[in-house]
Amino acid sequence: MTETRQENLPHAANPTQQLVRAIGRWSLTALVVNSIIGSGVFGLPSKVAGLIGRFSPVAVLLAGIGMGIIFGCFAEVASRFQQAGGPYLYARAAFGRGMGIQMAWMLFLGQAAAPAANANLFVIYLAEFWPHARDPWPRALILTVLIGVLALVNVRGVRAGAQVSNLFTSAKLLPLFAVIVMGLFVLRAHPVESSAGAGVPMTTGLWLQAVLLLVFAYGGFETALAPMGEANDPRRDAPFALFTGLLVCITIYVLIQWVVVGVLPDAAHSDRPLSDVARVALGSFGARLVAVGALISFYGYLSAKILAMPRVTFALAERGDFPKAFASIHPRFLTPYVSILIFAAIVWAFALSGEFKWNVTLSAVARLLYYAVCCAALPVLRRKQPGEARFRLPAGNLLAGLAVIICAILVTRVDFDQSLILLATIAVGFLNWLIVRNRKGADSN
Repeated sequence: MTETRQENLPHAANPTQQLVRAIGRWSLTALVVNSIIGSGVFGLPSKVAGLIGRFSPVAVLLAGIGMGIIFGCFAEVASRFQQAGGPYLYARAAFGRGMGIQMAWMLFLGQAAAPAANANLFVIYLAEFWPHARDPWPRALILTVLIGVLALVNVRGVRAGAQVSNLFTSAKLLPLFAVIVMGLFVLRAHPVESSAGAGVPMTTGLWLQAVLLLVFAYGGFETALAPMGEANDPRRDAPFALFTGLLVCITIYVLIQWVVVGVLPDAAHSDRPLSDVARVALGSFGARLVAVGALISFYGYLSAKILAMPRVTFALAERGDFPKAFASIHPRFLTPYVSILIFAAIVWAFALSGEFKWNVTLSAVARLLYYAVCCAALPVLRRKQPGEARFRLPAGNLLAGLAVIICAILVTRVDFDQSLILLATIAVGFLNWLIVRNRKGADSN
């Protein structure tokens, strides 16, 4: 039965059979959580508090529910495929080769800079314990070791890469839960009247701005869908991992926001809100504990991206949309080692340059673009592949349209000062398509 369905898929050619299916349901769930929770949780609460004050936990919850619509669309679409590629694969199957390649470039470039930024934040926070970490040579050495170790681990096997991701997911959640517990203890013992957002009128614009920030905080899950060629049962496990991961993140984000606005009298002006909550509870020891948690979170986020994102270029090459070398599988470790090493090298170069201001615009616009395209793919794939989905989203066509509208509204709130980078990315994707449009790949789209 499984083989029949595989033949009906548009990417039925299966060169990925050499890859090892070693990512289980809970490892995939951990990868979703690890791909979402990065640096934002350590700074975003104060920014949201500054916009809407004590109502910010409600905004966090509403944003999570709104993202649930997008997660639901991705869950159904992902349940149709068991190959690597994620958004690239979905867009290609629904709208053809050209759109698939565009989505791949948006996904790859947008997600390459984010882990590079996290690697730099790791160095910045490490300077709290070792001030020389930010000096040029120590910084270069630290970045090389950070990224090089993860690249080596992932080349040696997807199982090892998944285990590292699981470890960091657990490790990054512990300090977050510690902050929640400490904050709740402080609130119980000494309730504080927060001044966050005091004197600021509650307008629709402020709420929309806060929700926009939070939608980006919930993003990143899509990279966890890239290594589906190495998941045990991707069509069954992807929906479970997406919804479970979203529930975990909503719970953590809401509780963190509640604690921050409840414990800190001026949460809106805190540069490190979680550290300040821990400092109120346990003094300098608590603040240093959170600093360690931040280091773990940054590196865990980096590990998730290096595990997942090389599978995008692997999928491109697998279908004839990229040079064949990117689809090379290591003869001993059975991993796409060329794609892993090249992605790690790009992240290392971005991290070493330290110029990441463009990343905000590129990541924001690229993310909204491929979210909208993948949600729009849902009704298209229902027509192209009737009965193939292992998970069917109730009122899916209606919710897919709503998700596209949400993305379109949020795009209007994005700063386009650096839109030339977006245009350059689109141009590169178009050039890529021109080169390969007549090349035969795994399908004829």
